[in-house]
Amino acid sequence: MKYIKGKIRNIIYQNKESGFVVAVFRVKETNDKKMEEYLNKTVTITGSFLDINTEESYILKGEPLKHERFGFQFKVDSYEKEELTSEDAVIEFLSSSLIKGCGAKTAEKIVKTLGVDAITKIKNDEQVLLTIPGLTLAKATTIRNSILEYSDADDSLIKLKELGFTIPEATRIYKKYQGGTKYIIESNLYILTEILDFNKIDNIYRKNHSEEDEIRLKACLIETMRRLSNTTGDTYYLKEEIKDALNKEFNLILNEDNFDNIIYTLETENKVVALNNLYYLTEFYEAEENITDNLYKMQNDNTTPFYDFDTEISLLEQEEQVNYNIDQKNAIRRALENKITIISGGPGTGKTTIINAIVKLYIKLHNYSPMEALANIALLAPTGRASKKMSLATGMPAMTIHRYLKWNKDTNNFGINENHKSEENLIIVDEMSMIDINLFDALLKGIKSNVQLIMVGDVFQLPSVGPGLVLNDLIESELFTFCPLEKIYRQSANSYIPYLALEIKKKDLAEDFTTQKDDYNFLSVESRLIKDMIKKICLMSKAKGLNENDIQILAPMYKGENGIDNLNIILQELFNPPATNKEELTIGEITYREHDKVLQLQNNPDCNVFNGDIGYIYKINKKGGKKDTIIIDFEGNKVEYTKEDMYEIKHAYAITIHKSQGSEFPHVILPISKNYYKMLYNKLIYTGVSRAKKSLVIIGEINAFLMAVNNDYASTRKTMLKDKLVHKFLNSSP
Repeated sequence: MKYIKGKIRNIIYQNKESGFVVAVFRVKETNDKKMEEYLNKTVTITGSFLDINTEESYILKGEPLKHERFGFQFKVDSYEKEELTSEDAVIEFLSSSLIKGCGAKTAEKIVKTLGVDAITKIKNDEQVLLTIPGLTLAKATTIRNSILEYSDADDSLIKLKELGFTIPEATRIYKKYQGGTKYIIESNLYILTEILDFNKIDNIYRKNHSEEDEIRLKACLIETMRRLSNTTGDTYYLKEEIKDALNKEFNLILNEDNFDNIIYTLETENKVVALNNLYYLTEFYEAEENITDNLYKMQNDNTTPFYDFDTEISLLEQEEQVNYNIDQKNAIRRALENKITIISGGPGTGKTTIINAIVKLYIKLHNYSPMEALANIALLAPTGRASKKMSLATGMPAMTIHRYLKWNKDTNNFGINENHKSEENLIIVDEMSMIDINLFDALLKGIKSNVQLIMVGDVFQLPSVGPGLVLNDLIESELFTFCPLEKIYRQSANSYIPYLALEIKKKDLAEDFTTQKDDYNFLSVESRLIKDMIKKICLMSKAKGLNENDIQILAPMYKGENGIDNLNIILQELFNPPATNKEELTIGEITYREHDKVLQLQNNPDCNVFNGDIGYIYKINKKGGKKDTIIIDFEGNKVEYTKEDMYEIKHAYAITIHKSQGSEFPHVILPISKNYYKMLYNKLIYTGVSRAKKSLVIIGEINAFLMAVNNDYASTRKTMLKDKLVHKFLNSSP
């Protein structure tokens, strides 16, 4: 392989997290003809390094190349530190800033006494430095610890490379685990699945161990259970399910005894719970237990009657210029008088109106000042857009649950927890259907047992992406105050969207469901023509003064002819075509352009931006290579992204129905095709339809739409939360 030897002269750019470096390198030796002209000269190098410095010599292996913008450079694929083979080199290393407590004179003494292999002798024998004249025990300890600490990184890096990890992966591993890296390498590589893909770790492990090694069997079984939950939303599994999935995922076949033995071992390690022939990952079992215990404590606290409710609700109706129906008044009153209340209703039933009324009356009931209201009321939702909707409706600040609980992205821990609880007395959570078992567990741990908890949502919407069926289980337990909302408020005499949602829910479409209404149109076209029809509708909408901020295309899938990825390419050209005054940046196969509409895919509480938030590319700063940045404006919150951060972003002219949950859009276009067959089911279509606020256009095949409406796929999840709640409440004394 081609190499160059030499030293780093200076570092131009260094990403501490990924280890990527751009540096100037002075070449003193090479085996590559192209590099010979750089002997005793400098060249730009790029690559990933664990701990690069200007005081050591390196052997860099890779390829010289000519970059379009940055000219000639040497791309480093792997590297090693040049072995110190002369006394002068050893003295230079020992007296460098890399080794603490060792100046030039001390270094000379060490080499004079121990010879050219002094460093190896020091690493292997903790007493050898005490033979150096005039060297104290304290100083010897400092020098040796410094050498050991420095060489540990190199040894770990070499071992990780030998195992099959790339330099960037090895760098990431060592930066995460530091001195514990060697232990992981020697004991259990699967610990690395915390930060790297399981299949990558598994492939490396299998090259060095038996496929049925116990460590691998345990890791694969845990991963199989996790994948089952990610696919089905279940919080527990049956034995045959796990065994079948283990065979499918990893080609592992376990007989009854082997399976039971592995499960028993995992139970002793507190990773799995086996109970009554049901098998849980411990985190899901404990989440259900914790939720049950915490709700029990909350429900058994005292409640507060609202004596002047009828008078106060009448005054509020005058102030807000609304008329609450009987169900709404019942929901408002019961929410104010009970410790735990669930309010569920479809689109157009007034859930947001009810939240506003509860907040206003709660403040009045307690005679709170504005500051006291802020200190005592928390308005929460699983997404940024849903929390902003609550804030607009109530005039009070609202936030995502992750932000409220002070989630740390790096450690995946919450700052607000069972040991450090929040102080608010009223917690209102919107879009409850989106909340999975782990997030609800974290929320209940972080709030006091004497709070009033009001949960609002639409139980018929898509369930949470993560495991569990929380809202459904709470309602079906029949243990908590439940206020269903049925009456739909008609927006106009010929409005149809909320009624269509209700018809989908009941699987009973009106005969004229394809007939155009004030707020709705069904355009029947063949699958191959869907893209063209979407484009045509968008062009017509633009002519009427609408833009990409007003129109949202919602589709079930990313891939395929009518998939989101393809639609976004078309829609980007339509809504934000190239222009000389708009900077562009291409990352992989995707071109990002100033003014592009984009979607955040992950929670990033440090920047106050969350999964599902939609923003616009405000500015692209081209500084060269990895230094390029993109600034995205999320409704006034400008967040800077590097190229490496852009995996968190997708174009948002078209987004998935799953990502649209918790949001409303003025005008929705919903393509429906049999090509989406895997994703055509009732709750998905219901959720997509219910995102539309002013108008809805469904484009596609009538038969595909009918198939989706009548398909209950993915409506059932296996959980034990309801059973645990019922058992706890019926068998415990308050």
